[in-house]
Amino acid sequence: MTFILTNDDGIDAPGIAALREALRGYPTCVVAPDRHLSGCSHQMNRGGPIAITQREENAFAIGGTPADCARVGVSHLCPNATWVLSGINAGGNMGADIHVSGTVAAVREAALLRVPGIAVSHYIQNRRPVDWAMAARLTAQVLETLMAEALPQGCFWNVNLPHLQPGDPDPEIVFCTTCTQPLPIEFKVEEGQFYYVGDYGKRRRDPDSDVAVCFGGNIAVTKICLW
Repeated sequence: MTFILTNDDGIDAPGIAALREALRGYPTCVVAPDRHLSGCSHQMNRGGPIAITQREENAFAIGGTPADCARVGVSHLCPNATWVLSGINAGGNMGADIHVSGTVAAVREAALLRVPGIAVSHYIQNRRPVDWAMAARLTAQVLETLMAEALPQGCFWNVNLPHLQPGDPDPEIVFCTTCTQPLPIEFKVEEGQFYYVGDYGKRRRDPDSDVAVCFGGNIAVTKICLW
């Protein structure tokens, strides 16, 4: 197996380094944005030039979005890749998040190109720092599990790691549904300016959905199918 690695936090983000560590021993090709593009969703280049800068052997910084990276990687830089992996995102991508996430958009584009993919994100609780070594270890475990699962064409996996406290037991891998509840919509208006003030950690959640599983301390895995 050969893996294209991408993200929406940029090629220099610690999360993609942790993803490379999780795949130590496997051939990888990094094709990631040259800047931070969190929340860019499935935005794509519509015909202009896309800059490609080689950083090292099999690692390229792309002047485009995560969806662009998936396309450039699959079609040009790593055409023999068997998987596209995106992440590890600094922040959760559960429920409604999947529609605005660049992390998820990269593997959604891969699915459209008939290449299987996995998006991996790490929920951040109360702005605490992420233990990227632990994230890499948990990601390696979940990837091993998912590689053994059948994945129909047009589908991809979305994975969310919980934010554990020191001394917490290792989380379970839980296959679950995608939460249908909206993101927090609490707001305030000051001097004609509208601000969202809702607490992400208190967002509404369906029972047994990805939000409930991840916030409860386990690894939430959802299968998302485009057709």
